[in-house]
Amino acid sequence: MSTYFDTAETRSADERANAIARDLPMQIAAAQRLPGYASLADVDAASVTSPGALAALPVLRKSDLVAGQQAAAPFGGLTTLPVSGFAHVFQSPGPIYEPGGTGHDWWRMGRFLHACGIGKGDIVQNCFGYHLTPAGMIFENGARAVGAAVLPAGTGQTELQARAAHDVGVTAYAGTPDYLKVILDKAEEMGLGLRITRAAVGGGALFPSLRQEYVDRGISCLQCYATADLGNVAYESPAMEGMIVDEGVIVEIVTPGTGLPVKPGEVGEVVVTSLNPDYPLIRFATGDMSAVMEGTSPCGRTNMRIKGWMGRADQTTKIKGMFVRPEQVAALVAKHAEISKARVIAQREGEMDVMIVKIESADGSGEHYLPSVVDLLKMKGRIEIVPPGSLPNDGKVIEDLRSYD
Repeated sequence: MSTYFDTAETRSADERANAIARDLPMQIAAAQRLPGYASLADVDAASVTSPGALAALPVLRKSDLVAGQQAAAPFGGLTTLPVSGFAHVFQSPGPIYEPGGTGHDWWRMGRFLHACGIGKGDIVQNCFGYHLTPAGMIFENGARAVGAAVLPAGTGQTELQARAAHDVGVTAYAGTPDYLKVILDKAEEMGLGLRITRAAVGGGALFPSLRQEYVDRGISCLQCYATADLGNVAYESPAMEGMIVDEGVIVEIVTPGTGLPVKPGEVGEVVVTSLNPDYPLIRFATGDMSAVMEGTSPCGRTNMRIKGWMGRADQTTKIKGMFVRPEQVAALVAKHAEISKARVIAQREGEMDVMIVKIESADGSGEHYLPSVVDLLKMKGRIEIVPPGSLPNDGKVIEDLRSYD
């Protein structure tokens, strides 16, 4: 097996930038022709030639997908093919409907499976769900792209899973991180020897202790970051230093509640633009938090890396009976040029909710910002001025310290 899935993984920065400058305007123009992208009507597609240029475009959120699909079922006017033009139609919780294709690596999962060392001669036990939701087909499509055979196991029926893994001679696992251990333990209990040496996991947390247990059992386990809407977004390589962004998407990290990019290295919300011509999602906000890592992976893949999943961006919190949203905190920062960052903290004092607003600013006093806090956050709060750069780099703009025990 070759080291890399294709030559795109090892492109120079200039080669990748030139490819984006060619492909991104065409994707924006294609989206503009779709009824679901009225928000892009006034955009000059030819000028959107880099990830930085995307920042001027509106963000598309899950709530927008739900609303759009209610108005124009089932895909909200966001696909370039009719419903019958896709191989599959999926339904995720919401409900949200997603299209699926069976063309070569349509979900771009082959790149990840190749990085896991899975390819021709392997038999993959695919324990992702096949019913309604797309994860099973996403990984099956990736297995086809690398030439591996698939045992479409789905979820549950662990004793049958263990028996099938033994009888078929399964060599690789695809599924959530913890379910592999369930199968291994059941096989051991049944006295069945398994040949699994590689695992491609996603959809849950891969804790270091669990990964080490797999290593101790002779299994190399790598994880990816994928969504039902986008397919694969980023993936680990054997170097296991962050997650490498897939070549078929453009990833931005933005301040929660805004579409504005964070400073390099800061934690923010993952926003993805897909270059899939059948389903051109433009600046799709995943709701997940991450951060960009400096440099490139030691494995030789040259695309941008992110740190993986670091929490959820939707930090909306009810304080004193009122919801405070990340967008409101962002508006407070935007209103005052001298504010570099702000953080709302909800806590209890006695039996009362208290809102503390910590503001990074070299100028002004708490009283100076009180009118803006009341106007934008819709309630009074205790304002604390802190030095620039002193608030944690964790992507949080709202923090709830109240105990609910």
